[in-house]
Amino acid sequence: MGAKTHKLESDADCPQCFEGNLGWLLYRAHWALASEMTAALAPLGISARGYHVLRAALNGEHTQTELADMVGLDKTTMVVAIDELERTGLAERRPSPGDRRARVIAVTAAGRRKVEEADAVKERLQAEVLESLPPSERRALLDALGALVKGRLAESPDCQPPLRRRAPRAA
Repeated sequence: MGAKTHKLESDADCPQCFEGNLGWLLYRAHWALASEMTAALAPLGISARGYHVLRAALNGEHTQTELADMVGLDKTTMVVAIDELERTGLAERRPSPGDRRARVIAVTAAGRRKVEEADAVKERLQAEVLESLPPSERRALLDALGALVKGRLAESPDCQPPLRRRAPRAA
């Protein structure tokens, strides 16, 4: 794929030091997959964040706040994401039928086409990543992660200092 890869120095120095550490393993897997997804979506002219917002917005009439909660973005980051999607003609803010103070995010026809293209990229990339697991473990991994994020990890507790979500940096 020609993507530049980065290894943490600690991988070479201490390959087993985080073995069994769920948080670190999930973080590492997320960071690597998010970086690959960002690179794979770049030729389509959409960020991974923009793709996820559009994908969630296709699921009904949702306000920016509702979408931010669904996707896991803070309000400020969501405003920036929606501004970008509007600027590129992929989404638009419309008055909410139930609350005239709120705006519903509507995906445009161009946005729907972009989601279809990005879905194909996501499916290809996901299949490539999961190929490293035996076939019997692929579905089990997805099911287990789904159960965690719908159950025990569905809500993020408040913590001090608050965690910040950052977009992967381009290399």
